[in-house]
Amino acid sequence: MPPPTGSVVLPLRERIVVAASTLTTTEGWSAVTMARLADEVGVSRQTVYNEIGGKPALAEAMTLHELDRFLTVVRGAFDTHADDVVEAIRAASRACLERAQDNRLLHAVVSATHGADTELLPLLTTHAESLLAVAKEVIAERLRPFDLGLDGRQLDAAIDMVVRVVLSHVMQPSATPAQTADDIAWIAARVLRR
Repeated sequence: MPPPTGSVVLPLRERIVVAASTLTTTEGWSAVTMARLADEVGVSRQTVYNEIGGKPALAEAMTLHELDRFLTVVRGAFDTHADDVVEAIRAASRACLERAQDNRLLHAVVSATHGADTELLPLLTTHAESLLAVAKEVIAERLRPFDLGLDGRQLDAAIDMVVRVVLSHVMQPSATPAQTADDIAWIAARVLRR
């Protein structure tokens, strides 16, 4: 079916990933099949395979697509606080944690505790290499303008710590986003403002 007049047509890959995310949030990951996605997007099943690959590649594409939405708020926080690294980290952490609270896809992945739906959870936990690499690169890019007095190894360790702590609280919050962001900012200040 053609898109409504005046609507923006997304690239095919993105349309497939968005359809997979929608199906995952409404019916669960086990309901996502290449044939179902083909029907949703209006292409052949083979086209979905050609564009995405198999279901594991689709899962990673969904994860990275959602991560990009989180990293957009991180970039915005660093742009807003371009003169204060700790405030940028506080704002970025808070924005991510607030976004996570209402994120239907994230809740669908984290709350899946049985059957095939657990296939997605490792992408956020034990097999999060792609997610971590992309997130850490964005943070490293945003920290470059600051003169932090850290060598490369120290800066990598600080970035890794912040990204992993935020991800941990995204997965299992222990306080409000504001409180957690304040705690992360306090730790960052101790490390980055020597």
